[in-house]
Amino acid sequence: MMFAIDLKTEEILVSDSPKGSNQIILLERLPRSGNEILFHAVQTLTGLAQSEKFDVKIFKAMDKVCQMLYDATKSV
Repeated sequence: MMFAIDLKTEEILVSDSPKGSNQIILLERLPRSGNEILFHAVQTLTGLAQSEKFDVKIFKAMDKVCQMLYDATKSV
């Protein structure tokens, strides 16, 4: 799973990429309302990716948090 934020619509973009492929498939767009915690987690993940002092361990940990929060939205 890959996550991004559409700042115009304030939606969380959830995408996937098949293993071994460079193709990205948009799975869904989640509104910020009702998914506030995931929205902020994805914002943090984006900030980490853009940091001058990029730390892959911290990025991967935050990505795991985003995955977990996304999975929690599916089980509700």
